[in-house]
Amino acid sequence: MVIKMKENFELVEHIYQDSEMASFTIRDLLGRLKEKDNKITKYLEDILHEYERFSEETYNILKDNNQEVTAESSMTKWMAKMGIKKEVESDNSDSSIADMLIKGISSGSIDMEKKINDYEKEVDKEYLKLAKNFLKFQENTIESLKKYL
Repeated sequence: MVIKMKENFELVEHIYQDSEMASFTIRDLLGRLKEKDNKITKYLEDILHEYERFSEETYNILKDNNQEVTAESSMTKWMAKMGIKKEVESDNSDSSIADMLIKGISSGSIDMEKKINDYEKEVDKEYLKLAKNFLKFQENTIESLKKYL
């Protein structure tokens, strides 16, 4: 079986973009909750730490292999920021925040599952394992967030 380098790095870049965007939005959310007394805040910090870990690991893989690293666009980030602002201003309860995060992470995990299925037979085992670990983290995070609903 011939391993296709392009697919390896497309999969890794997808994980990078997803984890980097999640880190960006969770940092923004934490900033908006700073003066509030939410029980979910500590868990958000834990989630952020894991997303940052995936982001850093995938960034390093791409850089070490001389791949261009492309983050989400400023417009995408701005739109996410405005969406979070609107949500937090209308309802900053732990339940509302958990619901918002579950929806966002679920969307990301569906995309990740599609990527894994698309690339499963074409990428190196180490990159497939990384993608599956990322998906598992997303699924576990969704389950953990449900206790705040």
